[in-house]
Amino acid sequence: MLHTNQDTSEQPTIIIGSGLAGLSCAFELADQGKKVIVLEAAPYIGGRTANWNEHGMGVESGFHKFIGYYVALPELLERAGIVLDEIVHWETTTNIRHPEAEGTFGLDLLKAPLKTLAGALGNNDLLSPLDKASLAPFFAAGFKDYLANPEELDEIPIKEYAKKHGVTDKALERLIEPLSSGIFFLPIEQYSTYAFFGLFAPAIPRPHLIRIGAFKGGMTQVMTEPLSRAIEERGGQVMTGKPVAHLLVENGAVTGVQLEDGTQMQAEQVVVAANIRRSQLLVGEHFSDQEWCQNFLALEMMPYVTAQFEATEKLAGADHTNFGPGTQLGSFSEQSRTTFQRPTGRASIILVDPDKLIDLPDEEVWELTRNSLHAVDLPNVDTMTQYRIIRGKENFYRLSAGNEKHRPQQITPVPGLFLAGDYTKQPLLATMEGAVISGQRAARGILKGHK
Repeated sequence: MLHTNQDTSEQPTIIIGSGLAGLSCAFELADQGKKVIVLEAAPYIGGRTANWNEHGMGVESGFHKFIGYYVALPELLERAGIVLDEIVHWETTTNIRHPEAEGTFGLDLLKAPLKTLAGALGNNDLLSPLDKASLAPFFAAGFKDYLANPEELDEIPIKEYAKKHGVTDKALERLIEPLSSGIFFLPIEQYSTYAFFGLFAPAIPRPHLIRIGAFKGGMTQVMTEPLSRAIEERGGQVMTGKPVAHLLVENGAVTGVQLEDGTQMQAEQVVVAANIRRSQLLVGEHFSDQEWCQNFLALEMMPYVTAQFEATEKLAGADHTNFGPGTQLGSFSEQSRTTFQRPTGRASIILVDPDKLIDLPDEEVWELTRNSLHAVDLPNVDTMTQYRIIRGKENFYRLSAGNEKHRPQQITPVPGLFLAGDYTKQPLLATMEGAVISGQRAARGILKGHK
């Protein structure tokens, strides 16, 4: 369907960055007939939800999974003509692989209620009945405090909060750690209690949607490029290889951007939807004397490190999510049947405690990864044929205690300037859903006429 209701006389809204935040913002604006240009620095679409060829091996920007209780992202995909079940394979189980014990948990309360219930009640080798019982007061207090005292909750690391509420050491390492470090890779000594409960709070009214999906192909091919095409069908433009060097500012208002090649582009509004560090640099150049910007510049980043490898043999009988508490492994999966389809093995692993890993040589990171894979008894690790260590320092805001208060709003006090990115203030943290919500809120501000 070709949309032709765009007003060609107006100056465009320029969006810096083609991650889900930028694309969701662009889609909403283009869908309402606004003139939109998305500028992406990289040669590919997707930002932190992208895949590309890294020196002869297909890789992804991280280890991404689709969570069943997302709302904004599935609705966006549907409106863009993307059928969710055609791009996502829903997993029925997940494994927690500790060096001393293993547990399998069902993930689909609606279609496999007995398997889900058995996982919760069983797995006594991993967690004893006493360990499980220690979790009940912890979760009850946590969700209550999440609603009543979110600011106070963010000041407490999850380990401290869990110990305060009587969680056993074994439950802390074998369940709380996978549900925190296994997802957002910070050690539990740093991980914000607000972030821990915030990730799961949306699932409370929809427990039947607690499930995990793997992408049936690279995220650029199955999700972000189709979104880009939907924007272009509505009259928008999405341009790659266009790094922005500066915002253009006149009389305190943002009026456009300057590319690294010197090209200047005028805009009615500019939405900064780049990674957190790039966004801070672009905005801070002009507005670091303003209180709102100073608070934003205090928002800390955290690095990420992933190990991705191909092997002659598959590492598991199914492509489903595993967690590796007690090791360097946060979460990982065989992917040869889903995201990187091939007859032989292929896996991605998000590694825990990236602060300690980010500056290590690739060979050393791989050796730590290999040792951890052996520690959890994963078969066929030594059939690896090639690996890549994919890492970054500027892509995530730090989900550590005390950082939440520095997240900025999407609508800034500066005329013509909007922010989008999961680091901005929205409830779904550093997730794909959070990125979409942020982009939609920025678009809503523009459409409502905020100057």
